[in-house]
Amino acid sequence: MAIDDPINRRILRELSADGRLSNLDLAARVGLSPSACLRRVQELERRGVIRGYRARLDPAQTGRGFVVYVTVGLSEHSKAAQEGFEAAMARAPEVRECHNIAGAFEYLLRVETADLAAYKAFHTDHLGTVPHVRAITSHMVMGTSKDERG
Repeated sequence: MAIDDPINRRILRELSADGRLSNLDLAARVGLSPSACLRRVQELERRGVIRGYRARLDPAQTGRGFVVYVTVGLSEHSKAAQEGFEAAMARAPEVRECHNIAGAFEYLLRVETADLAAYKAFHTDHLGTVPHVRAITSHMVMGTSKDERG
């Protein structure tokens, strides 16, 4: 079962847009019988193409409406420094995404807090105290015109 198969691509597109879509509705949208559609979805899940399903929450209503993208540079480029930083970010509930990137900085974070004061506390009390952090640059989100994260 190839991912480049047109029906599989339609299944993935439909489920990406609405993970709560019933198998019956999904089958109708992609032009398959319900049993054939279910077999394909289960195979995509088994192969790890579909890694899970989740609810998209309104950040403002959950107390996380202040979004900041943060670039972080490390002072040391060792495996231990990276592992230590990643472990610290995994323990920080404010950090919703942590990406190791190429370029002038080692990491790109997506941080969600209630407001600027809460972000400042995170920046000062948590991020600024992690060993080997050399540089922190904050990019506050002013508005979002497109967001296709699942």
